[in-house]
Amino acid sequence: MTGPGVITTVLAANRGEVARRIFRACRRAGLGCVAVFSDPDAGAPHVAEADAAVRLPGASPAGTYLNGPAIVAAALAAGADAVHPGYGFLSEDAGFARAVQAAGLTWIGPPADAIEAMGSKIISKKLAAEAGVPVLPELAPGAVTGYPVLVKASAGGGGRGMRVVRSADELPAALESARREAQAAFGDGTVFCEPLLTGARHVEVQVMADSRGSVWALAERDCSVQRRYQKVIEETPSPAVTPPLRARLRAAAESVTRAVGYLGAGTAEFLVTGDGEFFFLEFNTRLQVEHPVTECVHGIDLVALQLDVAQGLALPPGPPPASGHAIEARLYAEDPADGYRPASGRVHALHVPDVDVRFAPPSGPAASGLRLDAGVEAGSEVSPHYDSMLAKVIAWAPTRQAAARVLASALDRSLIHGPATNRDLLAGVLRDPAFLAGQADTSFLDGFDLAGLVPSGEACRLAATAAALAGATANRSAARVAAGLPGGWRNVVSQPQRASFDGPRGRIEIAYRWSRDGIVVVPDPAPGTREPAPGAMEPPPGAVDGTGAGLVVVAAAPGHVVLEVSGVRYRFDVARADGVVWVDSPLGHVTLNPLPRLPEPAAVAEPGSLVAPMPGNVVRIEAAVGQEIAAGQPVLVLEAMKMEHQIVAPADGRLTQIRVAAGDQVQAGDVLATVAAEDAAAEDAAAADAAAEDGAAKGGADGEDPVPA
Repeated sequence: MTGPGVITTVLAANRGEVARRIFRACRRAGLGCVAVFSDPDAGAPHVAEADAAVRLPGASPAGTYLNGPAIVAAALAAGADAVHPGYGFLSEDAGFARAVQAAGLTWIGPPADAIEAMGSKIISKKLAAEAGVPVLPELAPGAVTGYPVLVKASAGGGGRGMRVVRSADELPAALESARREAQAAFGDGTVFCEPLLTGARHVEVQVMADSRGSVWALAERDCSVQRRYQKVIEETPSPAVTPPLRARLRAAAESVTRAVGYLGAGTAEFLVTGDGEFFFLEFNTRLQVEHPVTECVHGIDLVALQLDVAQGLALPPGPPPASGHAIEARLYAEDPADGYRPASGRVHALHVPDVDVRFAPPSGPAASGLRLDAGVEAGSEVSPHYDSMLAKVIAWAPTRQAAARVLASALDRSLIHGPATNRDLLAGVLRDPAFLAGQADTSFLDGFDLAGLVPSGEACRLAATAAALAGATANRSAARVAAGLPGGWRNVVSQPQRASFDGPRGRIEIAYRWSRDGIVVVPDPAPGTREPAPGAMEPPPGAVDGTGAGLVVVAAAPGHVVLEVSGVRYRFDVARADGVVWVDSPLGHVTLNPLPRLPEPAAVAEPGSLVAPMPGNVVRIEAAVGQEIAAGQPVLVLEAMKMEHQIVAPADGRLTQIRVAAGDQVQAGDVLATVAAEDAAAEDAAAADAAAEDGAAKGGADGEDPVPA
């Protein structure tokens, strides 16, 4: 350190997009940047962008990004004189803050005592109540009498360690699961209960405080669109907050902030009921994931302000007034239609068009724009060990409707190739009439039509057609022999060539043929059918739109195909990697798996097999071999991407096999257990009984007792 509070080099004690966001602010301030990384993150963008990077050996959060002593040692080894914790991991760990300061480093965050007081939801609610702010009653797990209730982790956030409990029978398992998840994510397994308010909105107020006594209470953010109590879409201002309610919320946030002598960036979170009442939920002693929407409407850089406050500088007399509306969408590697199952693997493309800024607010006044904060790039690996968020896409505009429209359009036009994502869900929410009317509360996604996110049959068929034609032209371009002849060319018209795909709605087969004038798509022709005219396509049998409209192949290249459907032309962009094809068009985004013409014999899982949907760690076995179980009953629990995931029985039956034990690491596709359906179990039992009776009969006939095999 060159002087009291003076910062020259900052270590970001985090990963992904938040580390990159911190580095962007540091670069603008002329400060050096140090990264830390786990083994799975060795090739991550935040590592490449730092001036220096220090390895944290291992993969688990506990051994890497939650390893406070190792991170402090990394800062000292790399010559950093300050540590920024970002959000998540150790950002709300008072012990870590004290360790950083004890090492002679500047802590870019609130005082450790404030973290200790406000980082615990239990303690912060008591302090808020003492400051006159309304709170929901805290319920000790052993004292719960009324339901439903919400089990919550005292530390951390992001929906981890939270469970809805609707009956007394559910409470013990929910408490145990929440404790495990909180311990794994935050290093603190403390949980508590509170009444569950249905139909409420999640509204929060961003605060910023300095050492001179200034406290800013900025525009409120509405974070009501959530899945599994984790925010998905955030916006400012809230469409449900009136000016009088806004004033009350800001006053409450300022009171809580001043009550603990807070410094730096923080967030007071509230539940707001339909009749305008509000209750304090918690105080986050850190930067929030959704901070960009506040930056966009106020025109400020919250991370830069954190750096200033950490060096003892004063805030300006007041914040710039908020202007316009901003909405953020969190892009996750997950499949909403499959219960929000997290996904992992390589990102082959992540391109959001027309982005104005990255990792920073607009540099000057702008009526509207688009911002991207991404933790991954093309070539990045999404690891099962950490949170599955890929990026945040933020739009700001003069009005809420305009911001929603710009953001939905940007998501639609993005190229995202790799693991499954929630992109279509985000765009669907932004166009939903209830959302646009400002009616979304915390239960909004509970009734959302997730099945409707699957591309239509027509979109799948046309995407498969484009994929087949692009593949055919790619093969033609790569040909080294008879390159002047079309692929599959014959002097006599014969059977067309075929390409088959496994798509979102099942198997799709496309037939096509090269002619002298180009490639054509054909239905299954009867023997002797005349070759169609160049560029023409008859409707395929069972055409999904049922109209029988013709289709024209306008252009076909390895990377794109233009098809004319009922007189309207559409461009389909086609990309391939790792045996997968991604097709993007104005009709939607379709992922296809090409099927081989002559498939090799493959191992078939036994009926009733429970297969790991993702790589993860087995944390608990919930049933025993031989036990009769019901459909949907948990058999075991996997931990992946910092969340627990139940593996449930597919049908009523008997658990005949468990192949794993608690603590085992499994890969996607591994068979974990087997459940014999009721009919099969009954047949097995009858066969066993018959064999026993047969053995007894034989033993009696011989005048001897049956001899065990």
